[in-house]
Amino acid sequence: MDDNAALYRALRACRQVVCVFVFDRAILDALPCADRRVEFIRESLVELETELRGLGSGLIVRHAVAAEEIPALAHTLDVQAVFANRDDEPDALARDARVLGALANTGISFHTFKDSTVFDRDEVMTKAGLPYTVFTPYKRAWLAKVDSFFLKPYPVRSHADALAPPPPALGGPVPTLGEIGFESTNLQTLEIPTGTRGAGALFEDFFERIDRYDEARNFPAVRGPSYMGVHLRFGTVSIRQLASVAHQLALQGNTGAATWLSELVWRDFYFQILAHFPHVHANGESKSFRPEYDKIQWHHGKHADQLFDAWCEGRTGYPLVDAAMLQIRQSGYMHNRLRMVVASFLCKDLGLDWRRGERYFALHLNDFELASNNGGWQWASSTGCDAQPYFRIFNPVTQSERFDPEGKFIRRYLPQLAGLSNVAIHAPWMASPVELEAAGVRLGENYPKPVVDHAEAREKTMQRYAAARAKALQKP
Repeated sequence: MDDNAALYRALRACRQVVCVFVFDRAILDALPCADRRVEFIRESLVELETELRGLGSGLIVRHAVAAEEIPALAHTLDVQAVFANRDDEPDALARDARVLGALANTGISFHTFKDSTVFDRDEVMTKAGLPYTVFTPYKRAWLAKVDSFFLKPYPVRSHADALAPPPPALGGPVPTLGEIGFESTNLQTLEIPTGTRGAGALFEDFFERIDRYDEARNFPAVRGPSYMGVHLRFGTVSIRQLASVAHQLALQGNTGAATWLSELVWRDFYFQILAHFPHVHANGESKSFRPEYDKIQWHHGKHADQLFDAWCEGRTGYPLVDAAMLQIRQSGYMHNRLRMVVASFLCKDLGLDWRRGERYFALHLNDFELASNNGGWQWASSTGCDAQPYFRIFNPVTQSERFDPEGKFIRRYLPQLAGLSNVAIHAPWMASPVELEAAGVRLGENYPKPVVDHAEAREKTMQRYAAARAKALQKP
């Protein structure tokens, strides 16, 4: 709340401002009844509503179709304008267009503002006025443009006198999960902090570790990442605040902060890709940024479905992949390096369409953002604008040996492998029968054998991608 573009603009422009949040049924009705993200939002709203009441205001919360409810509330409240932060996801753009039209019909203006990125849409372009499609030059341009102006906060509290309490008939407490058709999850057990206070506590912790981020971020058993993703996703922390701290430290030569800032720039990059190249996700369907790779012949059929189920459930026989998939299933979080490893494995070891993995992550990740999720999957599957070349394929065993050398992460999620040595735990099928027996590991029983041979799968992947490129080059 301390740094919110739309709220700040509303407070500056209007005599009285009423705050509204809609649990949008157009989104929520498609979700399972137990969804950590809904619980995260609900708990964060409780904190926000308490803050607003402390300022003499409050919060109207509705569970409805936002495109219908916002115009209806605007009419009921007899307002002159509606202010909101911009969202460039296709469904959000369509929703906002409906809201704009409905409000215009009744003479109410609708204003949207950039808030979730430092730069968006056309703010970082090539000298020719075109969008960047390669990250490194985009990052150079981003860093050359960024300054204190773009990173300054919107001081909401300085103008809080314009906040008005909602009419008694429209106010009331934030609805419970049950009242909006959801159930409690393991969010509290996982100790995922919610709201701006939770975000602040997480960032304070990360600030103490940020100078080691460039190295620590690669090791899933180490507390290396910032864990700020879910807060960025739902606006409980300001991107300007985070980028400002990282930028200042990077200018002082802090390599950890510079690396983390680069990750924030990646996020802006993927947002502008979605804005300029909407074909990557349109009408509910994702397509390759590079059309030739839509010609890849992915595996289909019953066996492909069985492989996909094994990947989802952590039964591939590759411990690092399986541990990572169990992590997301149990917590809604997956370490960033492991996201790349499991994505590469799905596409290039199992030969399955990257969109299956994209949809799975969209359903399970607490910090799911369409632009970053699509961009990350296209990077891993070598179909995107700035993708890993298709002939560079993650080896799940060497990744495990390098980034979980003592098997600590694997043991956390696969306790049945805990008795194996630090060497054998990365590839149990290579262990001797004596070692397997001593560790209580029975391949094919309490831990699966590998569902594919990595070396063989790699060769098939090379052929699959080469064939797609050749087919795309053929004259029609």
